[in-house]
Amino acid sequence: MEQPSGHAENADQIAYWNGPSGQRWADRHAAQESLLGPIAEALIDRAKPRPGERVLDVGCGSGATTFALAKAVAPSGFALGLDVSEPMLSQARALAPKGLPLDFVLADATVYPFEPASFDLLASRFGVMFFADPIASFTNLRRALKPSGRLAFACWREPRENPWMMAPLMAVYKHVPKMPPVGPEEPGPFAFASEERVMRILKGAGFVDAGVEPHNLAMDIAIGGGLEAAVDGALQIGPASRALQGHPPETYEAAKASIRETLTPFLKGQSVALQGAIWIVTAKAA
Repeated sequence: MEQPSGHAENADQIAYWNGPSGQRWADRHAAQESLLGPIAEALIDRAKPRPGERVLDVGCGSGATTFALAKAVAPSGFALGLDVSEPMLSQARALAPKGLPLDFVLADATVYPFEPASFDLLASRFGVMFFADPIASFTNLRRALKPSGRLAFACWREPRENPWMMAPLMAVYKHVPKMPPVGPEEPGPFAFASEERVMRILKGAGFVDAGVEPHNLAMDIAIGGGLEAAVDGALQIGPASRALQGHPPETYEAAKASIRETLTPFLKGQSVALQGAIWIVTAKAA
């Protein structure tokens, strides 16, 4: 499988997103898009892509956000989706609607040689929290923006504000040791949870007029499929899944039962909704 060359310190992330975990995300594309689709809508509403603009979608995954951005800037604009994951980009290329002005590139945004001043908008839904050197990464991305260009991305707030991810993990921790703690400035889903850190990174990369807006959401982790769908989803991707890797089947089954017990009080009809909390971050290139 092809992997992009990239910044040496991003090697672990590149390997992760091109291994079994990246393939699992690709395989669950439809389910994840049902779960995260409202966040894409909020992000695009705030980013306000306009017809004729050129948009760069960083960490585009299986392409849903790129498709939406391309529709917004069509027919004379263009959207470029960039990701390090070949499994997800392969799916994006296969799913791309015909006739939309878009393309995809397998690349590390930290070092990719973008044409300078060639994009009007940089957008990302959860694709920018995994850089080992975020100031270097955002500096490279800012160079790709026109002087009038702007940025808009979504990132997760603190873990405690996102029980839709953390509640299943806490259930798993009844049966397995806790994973090594991830530092607040290490790459990962919550690397941009600190508003102060986000502002510091963007300022360090040369962005101006940065702003951070909180959004709260109800995340139906069952995606309308009932309790067992919610349990299975928690076991397939996310922190609960990672915590169980390498453990024997009996531990897996015990943890599964604990997740089911934890989620049962949230079951309403066929939905299992828990709180999610994000930042929508905006800034200008100059």
